[in-house]
Amino acid sequence: MKLKFTLLAMPIVALVFVTAAFARTDATTGKASASASSAAAIACGTTRTIGVAAPITGPAASIGQQQLRWAQYYVKRWNALKANKRQKIKIVAGDTQLPNDAEAVKVAQSFKSNAKILGVVGPAGSQEVVASTASYKGGGLAWVSGSATRVSLTDGHTDGNRRGFFFRVVPNDGVQGPTVANYITNKLKATRVFIIDDQETYSQGLADSVQAVLKARNVTVTRDSVSQDTSDFSSLIAKIPSNTQIVYIPWQLSPKAQAFGQQMKAAGKSAKLFGSDGLFDPATWTITGSYDSFFPVATDDPVVTSYAKAHGGNGEYFGAPSYVAAQAVVAAVTTACKDGRATRAEVRRLIARTNLKKTILGLPVAFTAAGDLKGGSFGIYQIQSNGAYKRVG
Repeated sequence: MKLKFTLLAMPIVALVFVTAAFARTDATTGKASASASSAAAIACGTTRTIGVAAPITGPAASIGQQQLRWAQYYVKRWNALKANKRQKIKIVAGDTQLPNDAEAVKVAQSFKSNAKILGVVGPAGSQEVVASTASYKGGGLAWVSGSATRVSLTDGHTDGNRRGFFFRVVPNDGVQGPTVANYITNKLKATRVFIIDDQETYSQGLADSVQAVLKARNVTVTRDSVSQDTSDFSSLIAKIPSNTQIVYIPWQLSPKAQAFGQQMKAAGKSAKLFGSDGLFDPATWTITGSYDSFFPVATDDPVVTSYAKAHGGNGEYFGAPSYVAAQAVVAAVTTACKDGRATRAEVRRLIARTNLKKTILGLPVAFTAAGDLKGGSFGIYQIQSNGAYKRVG
């Protein structure tokens, strides 16, 4: 079955030449701690290697496979350019099996030990970033996520210091949280909200952000949590007051959200569900009338439309930012390899100076000193009766 998407009011991106789509980052120097791994120069040769860390199997495979395919799509297009016939890019894929943090660490350790890998795309989840930080930093690797949004990943305090190593091409939850809260209060006029986190770092941080804004606006908020391993939500659903208008679930596993929504309906609960970017999965989460927040993707960009055409009409938009993450990593690797040799430290410094003027996200991509995307916003979508995700805010 072909999935249909209705996305309105998305930014329109002008056609650009293919060469512009593969714009390179600016070379510069910068300060970063160096390890033996990061300082060691390798001969670039005709094939340069990057890693892609994503949940290719497991509960979150539906989004991880999208991320891998989008990263592969960028590399395929880059390798096909005539100008790059003597400098190909190779991907080594690592299956993080979100939410299994131990597997994310195994992937990071594998990439750290693989001297050929110069930079990494991923991982997907904020908790994976936290768990694998020591391994990536220990190997001197820069890693660029297309979906990890927790604020504290880059604030240098509660979740550790990754400055100069970790970057993300999507806005953080400091943008997403207020966007959701504004829509709940200003558009939906809700005054009674039930928030359920899934006990993971990403979910808890986003839940905290939305809760704080809602409470400041005198919205009655009830807070609870549930394990990602739960399949029977009956006891949790029984706690939701009958007059609740919105149930906010910033979860990562769309099959769990689908099961929760179906069980809510069976229990006679009429509150609307409101998810986050981690649940933007039209193939799995299809509860009609539910809302979802999601980072920007320029769906009318020729690269996005060509990808959808190649995948049976399915744009797989959750994975699209990983295309841009790959773009940033490949550009840095290519520049570092200009003299025939490169170090991971060089690649880190070049990624930090990324300056992509136009991307399939519909906005330029550059990073703050902390590794956050400069600019960017979240949109609000509602699931239609035909399964389409329609932009409504």
